[in-house]
Amino acid sequence: MIDSLFNLLPDLNKAFYETIYMVLISLAIAIIVGLPLGVLLFVTDKDLFLENRPLKSILGFTVNMIRSIPFIILLVALLPLTNLITGSTIGPTAASVSLSVAAIPFFSRIVETSLREINKGIIEAAVAVGATPWMIIKDILIPEARPGIIQGLTLTTISLVGYSAMAGIIGGGGIGDLAIRFGYYRYDNTVMVTTVVILICLVQLIQFAGDKIARITDKR
Repeated sequence: MIDSLFNLLPDLNKAFYETIYMVLISLAIAIIVGLPLGVLLFVTDKDLFLENRPLKSILGFTVNMIRSIPFIILLVALLPLTNLITGSTIGPTAASVSLSVAAIPFFSRIVETSLREINKGIIEAAVAVGATPWMIIKDILIPEARPGIIQGLTLTTISLVGYSAMAGIIGGGGIGDLAIRFGYYRYDNTVMVTTVVILICLVQLIQFAGDKIARITDKR
């Protein structure tokens, strides 16, 4: 068992870095697109300063539609788009396309939920003194919801780690790909146990760091 694990180290290191690579790219895109989308879902709701029911309905339907598709089906369905964007359908970069598409609506809903926890009296007071929508979003909504958004970001990261393991089914690389090729196909329990332990440790580390940062930023 020790010899098998030692021989596996180069592949294990590569798989680990591929997983981190996929997660970081997808997380960055989820923040860039999902954060504004979540804010838009909130501020266009009824009785808020940018109320727009048609836009809210369209955005909400689109987000819910993508979230309702199981990730394994989304992986296959987005292969043409993946090939168009990256020029390939295999590898960690290609897998990042599907991961990003899955992460954006997931994170946007978390952002929307975090914003809903803000006391509406604060928003109404800001509107009453003549604050612009951008000022309200930048100076009130985001700072007040920061702990919840960070916790949502933690949850999104952990979900992406799990999704990245599933991406191994279509040759996406990473720890999931290693577990399938060396563990499942070759019936090597050492590989399976090792990959599970690595994923558990990674998730625990992400959760610990996320909780710590959320506590630091919570000024309430």
